[in-house]
Amino acid sequence: MSLIISDEILQSARMTEEGLRREIAVLLFQKEKLTFGQASDLSRMAQVDFMHLLGSRRIPMHYDVEEFERDLETLERLDKIKKT
Repeated sequence: MSLIISDEILQSARMTEEGLRREIAVLLFQKEKLTFGQASDLSRMAQVDFMHLLGSRRIPMHYDVEEFERDLETLERLDKIKKT
């Protein structure tokens, strides 16, 4: 699905497409509708840059048990690859 925002709307909002993407991504992340990775992708920003954007707005990172467990699995896989 694609969402098309007219140039008139962008002009009325005094925003670029890039700026609107970032605002939507931040809002959806803040409302816990998107994960950090999804919001970073939507904003088309590198994760570290998106993290800095959130920090500049004092928006805390959401990090639940499920994400922690996925990170642990990733680290274990990387450790096994490194040892081979």
